[in-house]
Amino acid sequence: MGHPDCGRLHRVNARSALFDLYGDHLRSRGGRAPVAALVRLLAPLGVAAPAVRTAVSRMVRQGWLEPVRLPEGPGYALTPRAVRRLDDAATRIYRTQRSDWDGTWHLLVTATAAERSSRDRLRGALTFLGYAQLDDATWIGPRPSDEVDALLEAEAVRAERFTARHDGDTLGLVRRAWDLPGLAAAYAQFVAEADTLLEGVDADGASAADEAAFAARFRLVHEWRKFLFRDPGLPPQLLPAGWTGHAAAAFFDREAERLAPAAARFVDSCLTPRGDPS
Repeated sequence: MGHPDCGRLHRVNARSALFDLYGDHLRSRGGRAPVAALVRLLAPLGVAAPAVRTAVSRMVRQGWLEPVRLPEGPGYALTPRAVRRLDDAATRIYRTQRSDWDGTWHLLVTATAAERSSRDRLRGALTFLGYAQLDDATWIGPRPSDEVDALLEAEAVRAERFTARHDGDTLGLVRRAWDLPGLAAAYAQFVAEADTLLEGVDADGASAADEAAFAARFRLVHEWRKFLFRDPGLPPQLLPAGWTGHAAAAFFDREAERLAPAAARFVDSCLTPRGDPS
């Protein structure tokens, strides 16, 4: 495995790690897990048990998780809201939707939220959903999001919606709305750091190798997921020639797929009740 100080790929926030764990592994396994399994699964990432429990409690308060009673003991399941968010994130992380674009832009003109905290949450959420802010009130995105209604309702913010075709320098509009050079540099840095992280990580079936593959793949997905907050998923015709994000995506797909079987074995071993060899 790469050197433990090889960069930001090794720092994992407990709450973000739980989102990634549920989205990448537990969603396909019923979207629920006992607390003990959550602790075991996040231990290889350096997330201590108290941090896991604190993050779980926070996610319950925020409506992402709900407590459930499982045969293995107390556990937590995804709420319907969390399922929608994770499914949407998965389509963007693994690019399972068509990228066709008909040239229509989706605009939101929002009222000003009364509290700064609400404005900050709205800004962060709309950016995550692929919108860019043109001015204090106007947001633009290449495609609509099903989450906008719930977001506006949660923040008690009114908004007018429009669809339009841009009459002018569309590529110039894109450059003003999104920092594509900065995004390209971030993709290049991701590949360089991930290449170091994954050096020597194999998937030969040994339990130690499975845990190492799980940890490496987890960090890989964790960092790739951060691009959801920066990359709006612009259609190819709006991107520069030789777009760095395409090569980064190919690298991510190749390495994530290579490590997936070993990572899955480790997850299954952690979810198997202790004392049950099956």
